[in-house]
This record gives sequence, structure tokens and C-alpha cells, in this order.
Amino acid sequence: MYAKIVGRKQEISKLQELYNSGKPEFVAIYGRRRVGKTFLVREMFEKEFVFDLAGLARSDLKKQLLNFHFSIKKVTAQDFVLPSSWIEAFEQLIALLENLPTRRKVIFIDEISWLDTQKSSFLTALEHFWNGWACSKKEIMLIVCASATSWVMNNLINNHGGLHNRITASIQLKPFTLHETELFLQSKNIIFSHYQIAEIYMIMGGIPFYLEKLKKGSSVAQNIDNLFFSKSGEFRNEFKNLYASLFNNAEDYEKIVEVLSKNRNGLTRKEIIERAKMKSGNHITTILNNLEYTGFIRSYAQPKRKREQLFQLIDSFTLFYFHFLHKNNFRDEKFWTNSLNTPKHNTWAGLSFEIVCLLHTHEIKKKLEILGVQSVEYAWRGKNSETAMQIDLILDRADNIVNLCEIKYANMKYIITKDYEEKLREKIETFRQEIMPRKAIHLLMLTTFGVKQNQYSGVVQNEIILDDLL
Repeated sequence: MYAKIVGRKQEISKLQELYNSGKPEFVAIYGRRRVGKTFLVREMFEKEFVFDLAGLARSDLKKQLLNFHFSIKKVTAQDFVLPSSWIEAFEQLIALLENLPTRRKVIFIDEISWLDTQKSSFLTALEHFWNGWACSKKEIMLIVCASATSWVMNNLINNHGGLHNRITASIQLKPFTLHETELFLQSKNIIFSHYQIAEIYMIMGGIPFYLEKLKKGSSVAQNIDNLFFSKSGEFRNEFKNLYASLFNNAEDYEKIVEVLSKNRNGLTRKEIIERAKMKSGNHITTILNNLEYTGFIRSYAQPKRKREQLFQLIDSFTLFYFHFLHKNNFRDEKFWTNSLNTPKHNTWAGLSFEIVCLLHTHEIKKKLEILGVQSVEYAWRGKNSETAMQIDLILDRADNIVNLCEIKYANMKYIITKDYEEKLREKIETFRQEIMPRKAIHLLMLTTFGVKQNQYSGVVQNEIILDDLL
């Protein structure tokens, strides 16, 4: 039905259900910049729009209201004057809607957070529009989108004022999975191997806007050089633009993700403050919450250490930036091609592949045939840091089994040596003593091409390869 939309089956089904509900609907769609929120809504409902408005980035109240004025003039011959406030603007919108035929009326407000400028009283006016009029009109479907996920969470979904519990549905639009990435590339007649798709994903993180820029006929390395490292590279400054568009005081956010990019299994709040050389306070909590809302980091706690919450970077693009773009002088326009198989590239690949696996725990559980089993996912590091004991991913299952997942990125089958086998057994035993003495512990090797069978590979109970994630 929506031929141009790749994937998004659950989101399409949900939006169709809401459109056909016969009730007033106030729908909030959120997700990071470039993830495809606007594209999804327009592909599904543009023909049904009776009014749409897109907030202006970094503009004041006067310009936002002028933008509203131009938007409403496009859809009506009514002689509306330039509104002097958001209350007046929404009253004009009500007047427009009341004069339209009785049918489903879709109102779309994109980048709604940008409309909420300082001292604008935008939220008060939005509350007045919904509570005072729209919520009693069964034909109204109001869809709002924002890349500033923290704004949506704080002001709409978790609102404790007049908009409390007024959102009838919320949809978090996430980056593509590996499988969706493959489908997207195929829709552009770009055919890559699973290994090549994984490399692209490890850089771009399944963001449709980034994937759209890949050119058919160019290799992965050529595409990455052209987009990130050439003089005219479209994404050379994307990191700064991305964080500046999402967060006020973006520099503080960048400091925190930078220190997290150097620590694979995450850091405690105290460790982050110390390494980022920042002062403790509520602003740190706000930054961490906002980064988690937006999907750049995740927080988790380990059993028996639940007070020691860890924060872990899970955004591939951010990791790529700090490994290869941050402080790069950009003199080498073939930087990526020339970096392949270097120690720096291999170190990054190992870390980034871990992030990819963390984002595909659903696919891992599906392969293990345990989708119906409740589980908690976390990483682990031993109490004694001198032993450098850590496990990349743990599936702590409700059926009294724990999968310890060792994640290894390689361009061939991974070989378990005698020394590595001893380290694996030591890890398992240390984890058993510290965390899980009563559960069965199964070692799972998650690799690109599998584990080569030899006299030491018997330590592995389960194997998952890259193909399984796609």
C-alpha cells in the first residue's frame, strides 16, 4: 500500500488503526534526527492533511507565527490576519477546521519542539487547542513529530500539567535493523554482501537519511570516503550539526559521549563526571536522560550491584566520529580506504560490532528460539579491574539460564586458541562466583562468520553468526 516505505510494518499498522479509530487522536512520533519520521507521516497521510506546519530551527516567536500564517494561507481563502500569539494562531486553526467538511481531518505539526520558543506560551496554547476543542471532535487526528525526544517525553508523554494523559498514542521511530537496511539498499538497487552491510551499519547505524546517500556502483570504502573524508563530503560536519540540533549546550553532551566512546561496557555516573572533567549536579542527570531518550546511550544495572548504574554508548555513528573524524585534518581524501585492516580500524570494528549486536537482541533471541522467554540484557565487568574481566552481552533469562555472549568481529571464521579458551573458562567461573551461582551458564559466541572447530572450540555452547542477525 505504501510502496516507498521500507520496513516500519508495526508503525504503519498502528497509524492505520489510529486513523480508522473513529475517535479524536493525539499522536506523538519521536526519534532521532534523520530517522524518517516526516517521511513516514507524509507517505501515509499527506493526501489527508487539512493543515500542516513545520517548526523553524533556532527562530523566535515572531518568525514562527509568520511561518504559521503562511502555512494556513496555503490551505484556505479565509482572510486570517497575522496572529500575535499562539492562542490566536490556534483559534485561527479551529476556525479553519470548523469550516471544512465532516471527515477525518489530519493535522500535522512537524518539529513541534522548535515552536516552543522562550516565553512563547506555545504549550499553553496547544493545551487550549486540544483540551478546549479538539479532544471532543471525533474527526480530528493531530500528529506531532520531533527529533528532540527529550522535549516530547517531558512536555507531552510525561506532562504533569494540562496535557497530562492527553496523548492517545506515542510511537518511537527507531533506526533500521540490519534486515531493514538490506531491504532499503535493495530498493535502491544496491546489492552488498551481509559483511558489507554490517560495515555500513557500523558507521551509519541504520539511519535512512545516511543510507539514502550511498551510490550504486561504488564500493563501501569509496562511499564512505566520498561522504565523510572528501573535501566536499556531505557528512564531514554531521556530528556537530546532529548534536546541536537536538540539545542545548551541545558541548556538554559531546564531552559525555566522548568519554563513553572510550569505554566499551559503560561507566558509572561518577566515572563519567571525573573523566569528562565536569561538575556534578542535576544538569548531568538531565544530559544522561536526554541522551538515553534519544537512543545515543543506554543505562543498565548488574545483579547484586543494582545501585551501580552504568551508562553505555550504543550509537554507531557517534563511535565512528570519535574514532575517525574527531581531530582529523582531512588531508587524506581516501582515508577510509587507506585505514582498512589497520590496528585502529580493527579496534573500532570490534567495538562497533558489539553495538550492532546489542541493538539486535531480538534477532539473537529468535535464533536461540527463546523469544517467549523474558530476559534482561546487560554487560558485565568484574569487581577486580586488574583482571580486566568483562563480558560484552549477557542474556539473563527467566528460565534459569544465562547466556554469556562473546562478540568477535573478523573477516573469517574465528579461531579459539588455547590461551583464549583458558580466559573464557576463567571469565565464566568468575561470573558464576560474583553474579550467578544458581543459574546454568551457557557461552554464546557471536561472530561474523562463525567459530572454526578445533580442540578448544568445545567451550562454546551456542553460536550465532552475522547472517542470523539479518
